[in-house]
Amino acid sequence: MHSIQVKSILNKTKRRDPWFLDDYTINPYSGCSFNCTFCYIRGSKYGGHIEMKTSVKENAVDLLDKQLGNRAKKGQYGFIVLASATEPYLQAEEKIGLTRKLLEVIAHHKFPVHVITRSNLVTRDFDILKTIDKSSTLPPDLARETDRKVFITFSFSTLDDNVASIFEPGATDPASRLEALRKSIEAGFHSGVSLMPLLPAISDSQESLDNFYETFSAAGAHYVLPASLTLFGDGASAGKTLTFRAVEKYDQEKISTYKEVFRYGFQPDSKYISQLNNRIRLARAKHTLNDRIISIT
Repeated sequence: MHSIQVKSILNKTKRRDPWFLDDYTINPYSGCSFNCTFCYIRGSKYGGHIEMKTSVKENAVDLLDKQLGNRAKKGQYGFIVLASATEPYLQAEEKIGLTRKLLEVIAHHKFPVHVITRSNLVTRDFDILKTIDKSSTLPPDLARETDRKVFITFSFSTLDDNVASIFEPGATDPASRLEALRKSIEAGFHSGVSLMPLLPAISDSQESLDNFYETFSAAGAHYVLPASLTLFGDGASAGKTLTFRAVEKYDQEKISTYKEVFRYGFQPDSKYISQLNNRIRLARAKHTLNDRIISIT
């Protein structure tokens, strides 16, 4: 883990995403040791060997204090997403505690927060997150729609630990993530699932989707946000290259399916998307899970 100095830590989004409700984003670390093959960052200029470039932003706490202080003075409150381009709870976070320190700054300035993670370490920070959920200031438009100031979203692409070990080898195993989801619900947080990405011919069948929705519903999740796989880039360390390699490792016979689904580029072909969306609708119809974090009128 390298240490770096950065000029800014708080990123203002151009437009709030209707799924993730991000007014701001923070990435405590650069790079990512979770090493998911399908990570969209792999298709960018920062994507080469991201697991080898993991760095801690050592001046992040002071920067965030200054930046949020300025925003708070102007009343520019909004949801901060942790994180958009890396995992906020990397293995090193347990020792370094940078994400926890940033949450303390966020709590001090009373900004709401949305944590998106493939880790169970977020349970360590429930104490700070409860303070944020109780005392933060919502942006006026969202204050009309919800009184919740903390969302905790756990990301899954599979519930199979073996599949996860191939496609997301550094991430916390799905069973531990699922238990963290249950604990989050029990602790009273508005919490759910980012079911992204669904893996063609591996975790996207009707049986798999029914199992996902049944499992997350039983855990008490408030929402499930499903989406298909996209594979950016064509280089040696790009998402498409690494995911195809992982598919061959998992089941060589399935690689022909992937070549067919992605024959037009980084997005699955329209026929596949239509069929997947139909399966998702069938699975969702059997349960009462929302397809948005909150319903905005």
